[in-house]
Amino acid sequence: MDASRVALVGYGAAGRGIHARLLREAGQRVTCVVTRHRADQVEADWPGATVVPDVAALLESADSFDLVVIASPTGEHVAHVLAALDSGVHVLVDKPLATSAADAELLAGRADGRLTVFQNRRWDSEQLTLRALLAGGDLGAVHRFERRWERFRPVPQDRWKENDPDSGGLLLDLGAHLVDSAVQLFGPVAHVFAELHARSTPAVDDVFLALGHTGGVVSHLQASAVVGAPGPRTRVLGDAAAYLVTSFEGEPTPFAALDDAYEETRRPGEPVHEGWLVRGADRRPVPRAPGGHVDLYRAVVRWVQDGGPPPVDPEDAVRTARVLDAALLSAAERRVVALP
Repeated sequence: MDASRVALVGYGAAGRGIHARLLREAGQRVTCVVTRHRADQVEADWPGATVVPDVAALLESADSFDLVVIASPTGEHVAHVLAALDSGVHVLVDKPLATSAADAELLAGRADGRLTVFQNRRWDSEQLTLRALLAGGDLGAVHRFERRWERFRPVPQDRWKENDPDSGGLLLDLGAHLVDSAVQLFGPVAHVFAELHARSTPAVDDVFLALGHTGGVVSHLQASAVVGAPGPRTRVLGDAAAYLVTSFEGEPTPFAALDDAYEETRRPGEPVHEGWLVRGADRRPVPRAPGGHVDLYRAVVRWVQDGGPPPVDPEDAVRTARVLDAALLSAAERRVVALP
């Protein structure tokens, strides 16, 4: 597979810290970057890459690259995605696709097979392990899915994500991942109840979502930056067993003691575990499924070079946006909101 020529819009925490790193791991070339303040970093990371100040300047030479990756602030996604699609290139946009369902529908309607969304958490070993466990039937009939993305950041970061109440905040940021994961596992959402708070920042930093799926499963999803004792990352309850993931990506949690004790006794050659299959006092480790975020970029490269459907259908991002819109309404009116 030949390296694609990639243009990157934004070179901050997402553009440089996530997308550029994964592009390099996938063997791709960043040939042009939109940034006003990080030209030295671009030159150090991608010698010879062109640096331009805005998307308009980038798209003047749209025929010189194969893919545009949009890692700009969420409030700029609509303008940037539309401009890139109008230039005729393939586009990967960071999640969430837009700040509202109406804007997400606008972008999906213009996609013409050339738009995909960076829902990289579908490729987490965590998600892949749980999907395999569900397919194997070990849990029986599942009735509840819980996932927490809890952190303790008593001194918040000073970024647009924390300071912009319209396009920032954890509902749009981590909430987009949590909802997408729940829908991938348990299907469409019928109704939403939400509690949203801005406790330490102007944008929402404390999220609780209760989703009722059309198949009967209830998802409880939490994201917060103000949790001194983060709970277990994932708990799935079925009528035959439960599945428990105690910790996630090194975030401190008292439940990690279960994993630490197991690792101390794991024999050479035994697989690394992702979580636990639990039946009361009985607890059995569940081996980690292989996978990683770079696999999304490998799928993106195949999509750009060989055609076919996008790795993440933008209509999926529209459905997520509808759930997040319903969450805003639910929190504002303190009621359950039904989805059409």
